[in-house]
Order: sequence, then C-alpha cells, then structure tokens
Amino acid sequence: MDKIHEELEQEQQDATTRDGTVDWFGKPAAKGSTGGWCTSPYILGTQTFASVGFCGVWTNLVLYLSRVLHERNSEAANAVTNWVGTSYLSSLLGGFLADAYWGKYRTNLIFLTIYLLGMVVLTLTVTLPSLKPSPCKMNVSTCSVSTLEQKALLYLGLYTVAVGYGGYQPCISSFGGDQFDKEDPLEQKQATTFFSWYYMSMMVGAIISATLIVYVEDSVSWSCGFAISTAAAAASIIIFLIGTRLYRHQKTGGNPLTRVVKVFTAAAFKLYVEVPSDSSQLYEVDSAVSAIQGSRKIQHTPNFRFLDKAAVKLDTHDDINISWRLCTVTQVEEVKCMMRLLPIWSTTIIFSTLYTQVSTLFVEQGAGMNTLVGNFKILPGSLSTFCMLSVILCSPAYEWLLVPAARKLTGKERGITNLQRMGTGKVVVTTAMVCAAFVEVFRLKSVARTNSAPLLSDFWQLPQYFLVGLSEVFAYSGQLDFFYEQSPDAMRGVGLALSQCSFALGNYLSSLQVVLVTKVTGWLPDDLNRGNLDYYFWFLTILSFVNLAFYLFCSLRYKLIQINHNDSVSLRASYAQLDLDPEDLIVERYASG
Repeated sequence: MDKIHEELEQEQQDATTRDGTVDWFGKPAAKGSTGGWCTSPYILGTQTFASVGFCGVWTNLVLYLSRVLHERNSEAANAVTNWVGTSYLSSLLGGFLADAYWGKYRTNLIFLTIYLLGMVVLTLTVTLPSLKPSPCKMNVSTCSVSTLEQKALLYLGLYTVAVGYGGYQPCISSFGGDQFDKEDPLEQKQATTFFSWYYMSMMVGAIISATLIVYVEDSVSWSCGFAISTAAAAASIIIFLIGTRLYRHQKTGGNPLTRVVKVFTAAAFKLYVEVPSDSSQLYEVDSAVSAIQGSRKIQHTPNFRFLDKAAVKLDTHDDINISWRLCTVTQVEEVKCMMRLLPIWSTTIIFSTLYTQVSTLFVEQGAGMNTLVGNFKILPGSLSTFCMLSVILCSPAYEWLLVPAARKLTGKERGITNLQRMGTGKVVVTTAMVCAAFVEVFRLKSVARTNSAPLLSDFWQLPQYFLVGLSEVFAYSGQLDFFYEQSPDAMRGVGLALSQCSFALGNYLSSLQVVLVTKVTGWLPDDLNRGNLDYYFWFLTILSFVNLAFYLFCSLRYKLIQINHNDSVSLRASYAQLDLDPEDLIVERYASG
C-alpha cells in the first residue's frame, strides 16, 4: 500500500507545477490545463495590441505637438523624450506593486485599465475642437497657441498613458515567464523561446503603428488615428481577460524593500560578528517553504560575505525583534542576487543609448542623403521599419537555425547562455555604429563633390538599421530572459522593471551626450553638412567597446543563482495545505530549535 501511495503521489506531483505557482483557485497549477504555450497567445496578443496603441501615439507625437499644438520643434522633441522616459521609469512602480502586494495578474489588469483611460482622454483632446487650438490660417504669420487648460488635459492623458503602459510592461513579461514551470527542464527551455516571441510581438505592434496608424494620421485625420490606438488598447484588455482561467500565478512575497532593509539592518547589528566558514551553520528554516512567500529556497554563495552576518544566529536574539536581527540564507541571497545584477544592468544603459540613435541621428543622417527612388520620396524616419523587420525575421531564425546549430557545438540545451547572447548583441550594435560612421564619411564626401546636393542614397543606411535590429534579438531578448531567470522568485517584477528602466536612462544619457558634444566639439551643428557626425559615431563606437570590455569583466565573474531544488519539489504542497505566513516561520523555527 505504501508503494502504491508513493506512486500516486508521484503522479500527482508530475501533473502539477513544482515551482510553487497556483491556478485561478489558489491550488497547485495543473500542467495539462494551465500555463505553458496555451496561455502564450493571450499574453503575446495582449502585448501586440498594447504596443500598437502606445507606438501609435509615440511615432507621430512630435508632429502632433508641433503641427496641431503649435509648439516649437525643440519643445516638442523634449516633451516626447520626457514622456517616453517617464513611461520606462514607471515600470519600477508596476514591478514593485506586482511583487509586493497585487500580484502580476491584478497589476497587469489595473495598469492596462489606466493605460486605456489615458488613451480615451487623449482621443478626446484630439477630436473635440474645444480641447485644441484652432488651425493656422492662410497668410497669417502667427498661429494661435493652446490654452493652459487644453495643454493640461492633453498632458494629463499623455502621462496617464505613460504610467499605465510603463507600469504594465515588466508585469506582463514576468507574468509570461511564470507560465512555464521553472523546475521542469522542458518548460524552462520553452520560457527562453517565449521571451524571443514576446519581443517580436512588440515589434509587430510597432510596425503596424509605424505604417497603418501613421498613414491614417497623415492622410485621414489625427482623431481617427488616435481612435485606432485607443481601440487597440481596449483589445489588449479583452484578450488578456479571455485567458484568465488558464493562467498560472506566483504568490506575492511582500514588500521587497522591507526585506532588503532587514538584511542590511541585521548585518549591521552584527558588524563585529565573525561569519562561520561552514555555510551550513547559517540560519535557514527547516520547512520546504522559504521565509519569503512564493519563493523557493536559494543556496548560499560566497560573495558579499558581509551580508552573511544577517544569517548568523546569536543567543541574544529575542522573539520580538528577531525578524530584524536574524534573516534566513534565502533572504540574504535574495539581496545578493539583485546586487550581482546591478553591474550587468549598468551595461544595458549604454546599449540603450546606442539604440536610441535609430530614432534620432540615424534619421538626421538619412535626411541629408538622396531620398528619391525614381519619383517617389522616402521619408528618412520610415527606414527604422527595417530595424523592426530585422527583429521579426531574425527572431525565428535565431530559435530555429542558430540555437540548434550552437547546441551541436556547445552541448548546451539553449545553444549559448544568456550572458553570451547579451554579449553578442553588444558586439553587433558596435558594428552598427561602425557602419554608420563609414556611411557618414561617404555621405560627406559626396556632398563635398556636388556642392551640398546629396548623391548618396539613404538605402546605404540599411545595413546599420539591420544590425541594430539583429542586436536587439541577441541583447534585449536575452536581457529579458536573463533578468527574469536570475532575479529571485519574489522579485522578478522588480528585476524586469530594472531592465525596462535602462531604456529610460539610455534616452536621457543620449540627450545629455548630444548637448555636451555639441557645446564642446561642434560636431553636430544644425547643418550636418558642415559638421562631423562621423566623429560622433566613432565616439559611440569607442564608448561601446569600453562598455563591452566592462561587460566581459562582469559576466566572467558573475555567479548564477542557485536554487535548492530538493525543497522546491514540495513547495506547492506546503502552500496548498498550510494556512501559514512564511514570514512567521523565522520565529517558529528558531523558537523550536
């Protein structure tokens, strides 16, 4: 009977997830009916339509502010930069709330609703004549400017969209990763593929915006274009809700900032206490459930030994203050994991700085080239579509061609590691800057020969656009998977929010660089034919090389997170059967032992 009971129990374990995720009813998630690829169409569809709505506003926003609101070009450009930066920074708020209190499903739904409300307000300001200034009249040198109330309502809608879309971003990507059992090797491999398709879905939405919606806004009306973006935002919520019963959910672990402060406080309290050489003497709860709800136990690592003091047991501990004087190994390792991510994360900021050239200096470079193909004029900004097409074409090629080939060479299931994948992306984007510099050299030579009449076709820019897109397939998709995989279970939303924030900081750094370089060197005058844009691209190439060297230094020394897989097998059963807050285990286990 015991053998039969063990076999039945094993079958039940194999039929449910082993990483602690639960279904809609709070029970251990069944593999056959929840999560995995059966939920991916809903999550990827949500992301695609959300991207259509957001990029539909972003792509033409600078033109709307200058043409309809009659703002100066510099003011409109700064307004868009600040708006995009706020959107990416808002990801920290969404990631924090998802990990600490609301959970990823609820956070996604709340921020998607905020995003939709902002889109509705925006559409109203574009549609109703009373909410925008009157059009410029013929033979009149000055145009009427928007009133304070009109501007306030417009920017209220814009920043509501920024907070909603930005706060949702890290939650939907980490929620998608949660659909794959982290204790199942097959599903773990599928999670890596998911992040590639996730980023490709973003590019599909961006291409639809850059073509269909931009055409409607330019050829039909602004109100019709914004209405399509709003409809896309509404569709994203509907698609997300359709998959509700199929999703797997990771339990929230409480306020991550409080846990971090507890570890540093406990370590500082025992400043002069010696850390034992045997890590098994450090404190950890005996239960399969870690002291952090929804999180598997993490094995001890030797770096940041000062923080290990927080897990040293002392006879002077009392039950009242024990949670601020004694932490488990898992709590300490959670902080170590995030600290180890920071150097790698800092290198993603420079990558984002290089990526922003696609929508800034690449466009200005193209404007100074021959944009005619026969009698048809190509808009310089439209070439960025080739960057998106590169992502869409190269993402499947990476999964179906490169990974199997690399697997044969390396013997690794994923072909190459995420660190190697991110490093390859940094090499490729450096090559793109080199291409841009050479194109600018040839462009300046052609201008010099023809007295400012450009002969060099802007199709010479296609290699640099293609390489930037290819770098995204390696760097950004690998970055999403890496930050998800290396973040502790209860801090994955925050981990992916950090990844999103690098784009905001990259935009700000790019703007600062342009201002400083313009003032100091004069390489970037208003007339690029009289400047040295090629010098600036060489500067970015050198910056990328330095960033790559620092990345190699950090990645070679990086210690991967080590999960205690023996305890994680029974994690789901412990949560399903015990009505107990894991934070209380610290006091209970210490008092009993």
